[in-house]
Amino acid sequence: MMQGTLPSWKRGALATALFCVSLGANAALFEDDEARRAILDLRQRVEAQRVQTEQRLTDENAQLRRSLLDLQTQIEAMRGDLARMTGQNEQLTRTVSEVQQRQTDVDERLRKTEPSKITVDGREFTADPREKAEFDAALGVFRSGQFPQAQTAFADFVKRYPQSGYNASALFWLGNAQYATRNYNEAIANFRSMLSLAPDHAKAPEAVLSIANCQIELKDTRAARRTLEDLTKAYPQSEAAQAGRERLSRLK
Repeated sequence: MMQGTLPSWKRGALATALFCVSLGANAALFEDDEARRAILDLRQRVEAQRVQTEQRLTDENAQLRRSLLDLQTQIEAMRGDLARMTGQNEQLTRTVSEVQQRQTDVDERLRKTEPSKITVDGREFTADPREKAEFDAALGVFRSGQFPQAQTAFADFVKRYPQSGYNASALFWLGNAQYATRNYNEAIANFRSMLSLAPDHAKAPEAVLSIANCQIELKDTRAARRTLEDLTKAYPQSEAAQAGRERLSRLK
């Protein structure tokens, strides 16, 4: 055997060892490739999942923005509807107020033209507003001391409203206005008309006393005495009768 030449069994062992080393290297290389492929695959899956997640989030965000936009549109529409309803309610309120005011105006006009119940000197009757206004105006003139004007106002009233429930009172005040202006005969005539029209009038005793006063002013003492006697008999409990008794005691 030549020096440096390995025996056959050694060469076999060496070859086996080299094969194993080569096999191990190949195995390690295989394992590295598999690991890299696994890592790459994992990265791809992760990236795909990331892209998918981002896409989903993008889609969801877009859907959310659309939903928010739709909601905002609905809110604006509701605000518009509310504004219109508020405007309609305000208009309706104004319309109702105007109708009520017109009704009030109509009622007021009707009250100014329709007859109503009046109570004067304890007597109740129906009178229209103009009739009442004219009587009140005439009475106001009398109470202000404008007796000639009051005489004209009451005389005109009696002519204008011959059937008025105010007439007895109007004749009484007419007689007083005439007494104040020294139209004694006319005053007596109107006081007697008043007594003939309403002998039970609250101012009837005063009217009788006023007749007596007119007769005294006319120097007709005998007639005045008879009138005062009639007064005390017809209305004995009245204040006018008490004044008549005192006046009668002073007459000669």
